[in-house]
Amino acid sequence: MCKDEKDVSKLPTYGWEEIERHTSKTDRWLVLDGRVYDVTRWAKKHPGGERLIAHHAGQDATSELIKDFRELRRKAEDMGWFHASPVFFTLILLHIIALEVGAWLLLYYFGTGWLTLLAASVLLVTAQAQAGWAQHDFGHLSVFNSSRLNHITHIFIINFLKGASSAWWNYRHYQHHAKPNRISMDPDIRMDKVLVLGKVQPVEWGQKKKTGFFGAHFNYQHEYFFFVMPPLLLPLYFNYEIPYFLITRKMWNELFWMGTFFLRYCLMFYTFFGVWGAVTFYLWIRFLESHWFVWTTQMNHIPMDVSRDQNEDWVTMQLKATCNVDQSYFNDWFSGHLNFQIEHHLFPTMPRHNLHKVAPLVRSLCKKHGIHYQSKPLFTAFRDIVGSLKDSGELWYEAYSM
Repeated sequence: MCKDEKDVSKLPTYGWEEIERHTSKTDRWLVLDGRVYDVTRWAKKHPGGERLIAHHAGQDATSELIKDFRELRRKAEDMGWFHASPVFFTLILLHIIALEVGAWLLLYYFGTGWLTLLAASVLLVTAQAQAGWAQHDFGHLSVFNSSRLNHITHIFIINFLKGASSAWWNYRHYQHHAKPNRISMDPDIRMDKVLVLGKVQPVEWGQKKKTGFFGAHFNYQHEYFFFVMPPLLLPLYFNYEIPYFLITRKMWNELFWMGTFFLRYCLMFYTFFGVWGAVTFYLWIRFLESHWFVWTTQMNHIPMDVSRDQNEDWVTMQLKATCNVDQSYFNDWFSGHLNFQIEHHLFPTMPRHNLHKVAPLVRSLCKKHGIHYQSKPLFTAFRDIVGSLKDSGELWYEAYSM
């Protein structure tokens, strides 16, 4: 192992057969720039969690593409693109709060007629969606220079303003970035009770004669998707998964701050609707937000390569799993700049308002190495979700029918 950096000639050499044996929790190696590193103890200190290192154990994290990418990153750092704009993020937070206050004032001054309810719902759904994109910024430590300040603000937004959990989000999202669209490694594609994705999983599930929830056949998933994922993910599944995650791990502090959101929501809307009316109103807002969230977050990943880990270099893996949506002021705002999904995955700590600046350099990198760089119109991206589900469903049906 690389214990003596001064005299490389004294270092032992290892073959891949040996390196690939070291993938257990108590014995993890990885390769970087031709050097073999024992990361067993260091893995526990990794800011993204030990599981991220586990996904890369026994693998090589270096290639010519990686070297060029590092040079690209140095250029981005020299250009100051990793420095956040205080004005930008202040305005983001202010407009979220203004939307919520505006919704409350509408109900306060104009009552709870259907037209006022509709207008207030639009404001609240927009506030929640935009808070979702804002928490993502702070969760990636892309705003403040201090990790602690990022983390505190992340808790304020996702726990207090959204009623979710910072710890839960970190656990899921860091794994997603480490191995996007890799079966059994990316929690965001663990949908096999409802959907099969890509070209590998449908065939495996079909050969095993597996079906979806209540025996649903996956060859219809592009149809029932509209009635399951967009309307139910946030109001039903996340409202179960997050408390379960926190309670089973005894994260009482996180649960407390999450609870303050529901207390705040009740206090804000109790006088208009009563307790159960406020709960119903909350679920209504989550129902609407869920559509916004699902279509926006899945347009960059579901139509892309979904397969098992193939020990690819990090940059290639990110590019195969992500695509962009064309830039416009509306698309940037609507998606929280996640229309630049390629750049975000390559530079997860870069402030979102700078992602468009690095995009031309990423395009050049892809062209040099013969990697396809995908960017498409917004509604084409939405349509491709359904198209890819249909294709995967047909693959499942062919394997299931054999």
